[in-house]
Amino acid sequence: MNQHPTVVISGGSSGLGKAIGLEAAKQGATVVFLARRREKLRQAQAEASTLSGRPAYAFPVDVADPVAIEATVDQIHETVGPVDILVNAAGFGHFETAFDTDMQVVERMFRVNVLGMMYLTKLLGRDMVTRQQGQIINIASMAGKMATPKSAIYSATKFAVLGYSNGLRLELKPFGVKVTTVNPGPIATNFFSEANALDYLASVSWLVLDPDKLARRIVATFGRPVREINAPWFMNLGADFYTLFPHLGDWLAAGMFNKK
Repeated sequence: MNQHPTVVISGGSSGLGKAIGLEAAKQGATVVFLARRREKLRQAQAEASTLSGRPAYAFPVDVADPVAIEATVDQIHETVGPVDILVNAAGFGHFETAFDTDMQVVERMFRVNVLGMMYLTKLLGRDMVTRQQGQIINIASMAGKMATPKSAIYSATKFAVLGYSNGLRLELKPFGVKVTTVNPGPIATNFFSEANALDYLASVSWLVLDPDKLARRIVATFGRPVREINAPWFMNLGADFYTLFPHLGDWLAAGMFNKK
């Protein structure tokens, strides 16, 4: 892979997406940030350019809008050139019981967390297949391995991301394109304030991940055939128990890992 790869990051204006972009810039990558908020995008772009000593790019786009995604991908190809790595980090959560969740929220969550990821992956991934190189990194969640109360909808989106990534990895392997899935537990970002779940974040403070440390771990996989990143390890162990020992898994999901 290119020593100075071009990295496109959705959800790049804040949180884990921005942290990945800045870490990639430190390593000399040309970073392309995608998000809705123009001012935060410009800030991320300026920081990345300073860190890398190379141009960085920012394109405002709502990943829930397939027409906007297609136009943005065209802009990237025309303005920046071939993309080596795509990081699908855009996503949001809303923690409420399944029957109480407004269906408009459900539909938007699927459009952002799942369909937007699929559109971006297809439009940018086809060129990777043609060039026989590239990497797609999808940010899923531990919630995609073990659902808990009040996260049925969010977990459903992340189960979808995980299933899509697993199938895609096998489809693209013959073409030299790598697919990596990241399954983090709670991360200390504004995700939980936007999901109205700050009390939950405080209740699980002992296992909350540092976004900068996780970003370094993710960037370290660039160009490497890494199947999954699971953090923290003990939540992944709990997810394994959830699969292997269903009754114990339900107890863990409804008890230890249910703090919402």
